[in-house]
Amino acid sequence: MKYLKLIRYKNLLMLAFMQVLFRYSFVQQKVPLALADWQYGLLVLSTVLIAAAGYVINNIYDVPTDTINKPNDVVIGRGISETRAYNIYIGLNITGVVLGFYLSNVIMRPMFASLFIFIASLLYFYATNLKQIMILGNFVVALLLSISVLIIGVFDLFPATTSENQAQMASLFSILIDYAVFAFMINFVREIVKDIEDMDGDYNQGMNTLPIAIGKSRAAKIALGFAVIPFILCALYINKYFFENNLLIVTFYTFATVLAPLLYFIVKIFGAKTQKDFHHLSTILKLILFFGILSVLVISLNIQFNA
Repeated sequence: MKYLKLIRYKNLLMLAFMQVLFRYSFVQQKVPLALADWQYGLLVLSTVLIAAAGYVINNIYDVPTDTINKPNDVVIGRGISETRAYNIYIGLNITGVVLGFYLSNVIMRPMFASLFIFIASLLYFYATNLKQIMILGNFVVALLLSISVLIIGVFDLFPATTSENQAQMASLFSILIDYAVFAFMINFVREIVKDIEDMDGDYNQGMNTLPIAIGKSRAAKIALGFAVIPFILCALYINKYFFENNLLIVTFYTFATVLAPLLYFIVKIFGAKTQKDFHHLSTILKLILFFGILSVLVISLNIQFNA
């Protein structure tokens, strides 16, 4: 269990589920793809391993703050030595990057392997430096999640694109971009909320997060402002692409699992004051992200039902 805490396995399972969901409930039904099933499994594994390495290095550097903010989640120094944690970090990164090199050669795009090195490097610099920089650290985490969506198109759609299917591939890639933008916006807001939740421990470590720089109340208002953006954009998107195309099941689903919870978040953050309040709001955003990604499956089923 201590090793599972070290790599935040629940988040990794969600990441893997998201990538598998995109391929098998939506993308694979439309066009032939570049990777075989087992090779796509390696792509998911590579992404998960590098993300796990990111959690490990983050936990190593977060021991002082987590001791204050989340004492029950601290495992380094309590069953796992720092040296062993570093060895796990290196092993996960090497394995993930090697798989990335292999897959890049499979699709005959060896330069694409640099994407895995970039992600691993960015996760390291986030844990060691970027996390302490106001807003920038939040942006980087949100960006990395959106990249994990786009990487599906980079490795599975782009190499299989021909002159005959170019329009169809472009349409599918644009949908991936839509979901990547959604994931970015929701996770960006969540990272700000998490900074508010962890404010006490971060302050004691001399970090310069948004709530430390401008205060908890103002940071909450900024999170609210950023939450309004995806709320409006999602409402417009649902109306244009789901409701107007008579995808009523999808319309109801996204209203109930994305728009309504986002509105709840916007209302509740007005009165949020305690660490428990902000933890609750962070969980709400995590659920919005999960059910938003799950809409890919709902769309696929709705289209099949109407066909």
